[in-house]
Amino acid sequence: MPQITVKEKVVAKIKRSPSSVFLRKEFDRLGNYRQVSRAVHEVTASGLLIKVGFGLYAKARPSTLGGKPVPAIPLINIGLQVMQKIGIKAEVGKDARALQEGRSTQVPMLPIINVGRARVSRKITVGKRQVVYEKS
Repeated sequence: MPQITVKEKVVAKIKRSPSSVFLRKEFDRLGNYRQVSRAVHEVTASGLLIKVGFGLYAKARPSTLGGKPVPAIPLINIGLQVMQKIGIKAEVGKDARALQEGRSTQVPMLPIINVGRARVSRKITVGKRQVVYEKS
């Protein structure tokens, strides 16, 4: 009976998970550190995941323009899910909130997340776009 490889375990976990964002430590129980690191790297190279920060990965889909992997969800949602996973209460920034509440018609160009009084130094990037933190 063939053994299931660590890469197959990682792919199965990604596909069955409702979350679109993964921390590196979520895969630790699937094998030893080097095996999991190698498997995550291979899955990222295949285009199923995209690296968005140090130890942060997001589900990816092929781009309609060039076929390269792009995140399956917007960068602001990736940032909010990462903050939730690391235990920081966060919400969209004041400009995006004003747009959602109908107080403004301007669409914010930057993905801004309000982290309250928390100190966050984690960089979340996709390509050249980076999540910006706002304090309240």
